[in-house]
Amino acid sequence: MSAPRDIPNNLLESLKSLGLTKYEALVYIGLLRMASATATEIHETSGVPRASVYPVLDRLVQKELVSVSHTTPKRFDAVSPDQGVENLMRRIESNAEIAREALDAIYREKGHEGRGDQELVWTIYGEENIRNRLAEMFQGAERSVEMLAAWALLSGNVLSLLESVPDSVRVDIFTDHWEGVQGSRYQVRFPCPETSRTVRSPQGNLLPYERSGVFLVDDARTLLWLGADGEQPSALYSESAALVQFVRRHLTSVTEHGRTADQ
Repeated sequence: MSAPRDIPNNLLESLKSLGLTKYEALVYIGLLRMASATATEIHETSGVPRASVYPVLDRLVQKELVSVSHTTPKRFDAVSPDQGVENLMRRIESNAEIAREALDAIYREKGHEGRGDQELVWTIYGEENIRNRLAEMFQGAERSVEMLAAWALLSGNVLSLLESVPDSVRVDIFTDHWEGVQGSRYQVRFPCPETSRTVRSPQGNLLPYERSGVFLVDDARTLLWLGADGEQPSALYSESAALVQFVRRHLTSVTEHGRTADQ
């Protein structure tokens, strides 16, 4: 069936995105136009087939969009749009949380050993996705967390995530400069004595972008964050022994340069 001509398609699509079927949306809209109505009146107003009206009304009652009287014949009334949309959103959030917990349990059952993909290098796009991967790395750290990161990246995205690092894990930070109080929780060093937005060494820029960083956890997992002001960041993540070794050597060279600069 087609929807009544005076109902915009974008309204129907919006209601579908909130979890309603086409028939449910048409019945709800039809009831909003009346003080109350019987199933027959709803069929005539909404255009929904008579045989489908009662099942649709039952579902709308369950979704807290429609109330029903105890008269004969039964009469139905729609809750206000504000309350109706709020009820739908609450239902979506509840279902999303149930799905998240179930999916997370499945995800955590995935073992790292024998996976066969440790040598892969994964590309991650978007600040929130990169932050989530960093948070997982920090939470799972057992021995050490090391990073070479521009202050702009540290202050805006990383420092808050470090709160999840276990207390027994050493945290070493190399950055261009630091603003405010340095927490005793971290070992902070500056590879160059001058203050700049980019850490430099005799070999050139260690951090070529204003919002970039190199992260290494337990000498086993690494993430390379690349970004600049006004650009969508991306990152490379890997457990590849070759890439981890490369990052290890890079951080070691930074450490040695930092010691030289301190002398």
